[in-house]
Amino acid sequence: MAERIAGAGRLKIGISACFMHADPARVLFTGKTLQYVEQSIAHWVMSTGALAVMVPSPTGATQRGDVTLEHYADWLDGLVLHGGADVSPLSYGEQPLQEKWSGDRVRDEYEIALVAAFERHGKPVFGVCRGLQLMNVAYGGTLFQDIATQVPQALVHRDAVVYDHNFHGVELVAGSRLASLYPESGRVTVNSIHHQAIKDLAPGFEVEAVSFEDGMVEAIRRSDRSQSWLAAVQWHPEFHLPGSETLDDAALLQDFLDAATAAKKTTT
Repeated sequence: MAERIAGAGRLKIGISACFMHADPARVLFTGKTLQYVEQSIAHWVMSTGALAVMVPSPTGATQRGDVTLEHYADWLDGLVLHGGADVSPLSYGEQPLQEKWSGDRVRDEYEIALVAAFERHGKPVFGVCRGLQLMNVAYGGTLFQDIATQVPQALVHRDAVVYDHNFHGVELVAGSRLASLYPESGRVTVNSIHHQAIKDLAPGFEVEAVSFEDGMVEAIRRSDRSQSWLAAVQWHPEFHLPGSETLDDAALLQDFLDAATAAKKTTT
């Protein structure tokens, strides 16, 4: 892992916010909109000494001041899009097949704008689970709204009973950047906690890993290396436990942080 550095030299990594929208029926925080990050993703980012910073949406009913996403993209060194609510089918030109798959379009619009801001500033973006799906949609791709419904022959990619202990095999695409990070591992085991998945890959991206049994896309990366660094995985590397059977998260995190370091040198 990267050498720990102190003070102003530490990388500052933004994490996109999860939304809990205002609900007058909720007992706590009645009628209030909450924005938050999961502890595991923040601790994952901080595990090498980088600073984790939640990027709140500056818009909303209580908006005050002149802070924009552009300010965060200019100040921070990289961005992580983490898991959470479904991506809304409306965000990729479809109607929800069922109401429960309507997703969170408010969060979609916020994160799409956030990715665009970081790209304008030449900063890397790494997506986790929903983050992969959002990245694909942001650049023109589409999703399966529900794997079990639309691809009935597929594996069970989300099991509420075992949750992050639902594992399956993933094949790393030979010659890809991801495969080069794990040169001894053509096939690996990952956790699987999603019911949506990439249907049509966004233009300008390449697949770096697929589910071994059913071919579902498990990792993507922008194919044009001359443009801003964009990559994502469908699993949750932050849930990896040392000594477990799942893919070691260290190389994935370091690759992203190396890209953030390079971007920082370029923009300072």
